[in-house]
Amino acid sequence: MTSIADIWVYLSASPLLHLALTLVAYQAGYAVYRWRKFNPIFNPVLIAIIILVTILLVTHTSYQTYFQGAQFVHFLLGPATVALAIPLYRQVARVRKSALAVTVSLIVGSITAAASAVFITWVLGGTRDSFVSMAPKSVTTPVAMGITEQIGGLPTLTAMFVILTGITGAMLGAPLLNALGIKDWAARGLAMGTASHGIGTARALQVNEVAGAFAGLAMGLNALASALLIPAAWHLIFGG
Repeated sequence: MTSIADIWVYLSASPLLHLALTLVAYQAGYAVYRWRKFNPIFNPVLIAIIILVTILLVTHTSYQTYFQGAQFVHFLLGPATVALAIPLYRQVARVRKSALAVTVSLIVGSITAAASAVFITWVLGGTRDSFVSMAPKSVTTPVAMGITEQIGGLPTLTAMFVILTGITGAMLGAPLLNALGIKDWAARGLAMGTASHGIGTARALQVNEVAGAFAGLAMGLNALASALLIPAAWHLIFGG
């Protein structure tokens, strides 16, 4: 009789297996999220990651093997990001009225996100690679990895920091904003998008359309600002 191990070896040769596992893991995470009445603590991305990491560890599957099959999901990050323009378009009049406040908030938020990341890493005794890889943690994954590669860091480490930042922001952002007494949906969205990029933006969209629109705007402009400011600041301060 064919063993389970033999069946897995056969299935793992198909790139569609890991794509299917990714989709099933997320659906399982979303089912738990919905069951818990959309409590941010039960973030579906976090649950999906835990499921997938467990499967990869148990089956001794390398990340490279997994990514060969799941890279289509990675490809969809681009169209998904572009789709965030829809709620933004619906709120374009309000965005125009808040242009100055949005600009100042994004510049300050971008600098604070990068500087605090480097400072925390330094306090914890991190290495140079950690500093470089941690700096763009609040930028959407493809841009963050590009920034890290440009200034000599480890893109894979950056990807991990970015995902952790997004999940943390989606889980704790709303309670923190409530505790600070910030009730304006535009301000809440800007904070979520600047600090926790796509995952935080997805959470903001679930709560309120205005918050989602401003979060999408913040995510995109923060990526642009960080792509310009972080490499320039790094080369200015550390000389390369």
